[in-house]
Amino acid sequence: MSSHRSTTPLRTAVVGTGGIARSSHLPALRTLAEAGEVELVAAVDVDMDAVRAFAVGAGIPYASTDLDATLAERHPDLVVLCTPPAVHRDQAVTALKAGAWVWCEKPPCPSLADFDAIETAEEPGDAGPYASIVFQHRFGSGARQVRRLLREGAFGRPLVAHCQTTWYRDAAYYSVPWRGRWATEGGGPAMGHGIHQTDLLLDLMGPWSEVRGMAARLVHDVETEDVSTAQVRFASGAVATVVNSVLSPDEVSRIRIDCERATIELTHLYSYRNADWRITPAPGVPEETVAAWRDFGTDEPSSHLAQLHALVADIRAGRRHATSGAGGRQTLEFITALYKSAFTDTPVRAGEIGPGDPYYTELHGGAQGWAPDTTRTEEASA
Repeated sequence: MSSHRSTTPLRTAVVGTGGIARSSHLPALRTLAEAGEVELVAAVDVDMDAVRAFAVGAGIPYASTDLDATLAERHPDLVVLCTPPAVHRDQAVTALKAGAWVWCEKPPCPSLADFDAIETAEEPGDAGPYASIVFQHRFGSGARQVRRLLREGAFGRPLVAHCQTTWYRDAAYYSVPWRGRWATEGGGPAMGHGIHQTDLLLDLMGPWSEVRGMAARLVHDVETEDVSTAQVRFASGAVATVVNSVLSPDEVSRIRIDCERATIELTHLYSYRNADWRITPAPGVPEETVAAWRDFGTDEPSSHLAQLHALVADIRAGRRHATSGAGGRQTLEFITALYKSAFTDTPVRAGEIGPGDPYYTELHGGAQGWAPDTTRTEEASA
């Protein structure tokens, strides 16, 4: 089977044909289809009219509202999930059991329990099939260069870091019924907005050991938070701050890492290019060393396309993709720990949240003032 996949396009099904599928996934898939890397064989959505229109526009020969039937009839090698997080677990497990790899849009799923259930459905070993998460900021040329230099110790020890996702979302944004709710959006800005910068920070800094979080609901009438902050200690001893907000008119996504020999900064909004990175050397670093640091090579923006290139290459090579398994779980565990720390007012350590912990199955952990108001929900449905 591995030799077959090394010589023929990966048969690919898109599940969920809404905005993210149209704006990000489809252009990336079309580019790889033109290169002979993938073949778009099916589209699935709960809305038959929507999936038919998507399939016709994309030149996909098969449209359905039934994932099981699609898997049985079209036998995709890769299933791309562009659906809401509440259904990711069931859809991912179904696809894996049918023998397909899964590439799942963020947020990955509403809880660590769901993530672990998906991982349990994977084939043993690293060759797959397995599920991976859309964390495209790891895959631009800028992150690739900085990650390599950090791993090699070129900048010296990382000491202090800052991770900022300060965006703005108005009342109209939250008027969409599924937004701002634990069950359907999965969480507030810590989960749904800042997850990409958080993931990149963890990828660059290495394992975290402790988080102390705060969360607030300052503006919007939602179940989740609309702002959060965290103090983080890494296994290396480095410390960091993380800020996630949907209350910030001056929108920016930023990561800054102060090391012994340099400060690395990334400032952008939704996607970065090489020019969005800045490396400032400490006094005494030779100019030729700094020039080599700043040579990011060919400019590959962070994008779904950049990650999809890497994912297809990993599937063909029979190796585990960076955002699958433990490589994807670390970010969800960190966000879960941030919520637990914020809602219990206690520090949370890596590895602490497991079966039996209320935060393992629900990110709000049943905390008073944060868990969904079941009384109000029952009255609304009566």
